[in-house]
Amino acid sequence: MIRALNLYKSKDGKQILRGVSFEVASGTTLGIIGASGSGKTTLLRCLNGLERIDRGVIECGDVRLDASLADVEYARRAKLLRRRVGMVFQHLHLFPHLSVLGNITEAPVHVLGMQRSEVEREAQELLAEIGLQGVAHRYPESLSGGEQQRVAIVRALIMRPDVLLFDEPTSALDPRRSANVRALLRRFIAQGHTMIVVSHSIRFLEDLADHLLYMEGGEVVEHDRAEALLYAPKDARTQDFLRQAR
Repeated sequence: MIRALNLYKSKDGKQILRGVSFEVASGTTLGIIGASGSGKTTLLRCLNGLERIDRGVIECGDVRLDASLADVEYARRAKLLRRRVGMVFQHLHLFPHLSVLGNITEAPVHVLGMQRSEVEREAQELLAEIGLQGVAHRYPESLSGGEQQRVAIVRALIMRPDVLLFDEPTSALDPRRSANVRALLRRFIAQGHTMIVVSHSIRFLEDLADHLLYMEGGEVVEHDRAEALLYAPKDARTQDFLRQAR
């Protein structure tokens, strides 16, 4: 479970998040939609502890990140939060000097202390599941954008965090590969993982998310069950966005 309580965040004098609150139950998926510039990516970075919130509280398990904390304590708790909350960035951040297998196994072996042979076996299985068998010993520069994106997803999944955050996980994928990724994510959700997915693909979220949250101008406009928000949105702003997005 992860909870956001009244989050505020500003950058360069501009208010990015304005009182954002929601809760995602364990083993469920929240999809976040909204136009570019509505604060979605900044929200994910705050939930992962990568950016400090100005006001509010983030809770995940026994970790409570409060904006009122002193810098040193905030940084300590943010580090604990990142052990529980993994993230797949839109710009991926694969290590260019490591092979695909090296990118995936580095953290589980050196941070979690897992056996390398076990991690490599699981990595190969996950790669095959999303159509990347045979790429384990290649380097990121030799991969397409879509292939790099799928490697980044496997790298996040193999850490088995309580909560996974995804920023446009299918932006470089064709429909078939998107379906493969969706099936993989569903399997992890069935195992009890919690996910928050930012995506412009309504179709992808419709087949994956339990709940949807629509953001505009850094605020939560509407938050409801996925089916209700997609087919019977209450707010006129949500209605207008969905008409344009479909």
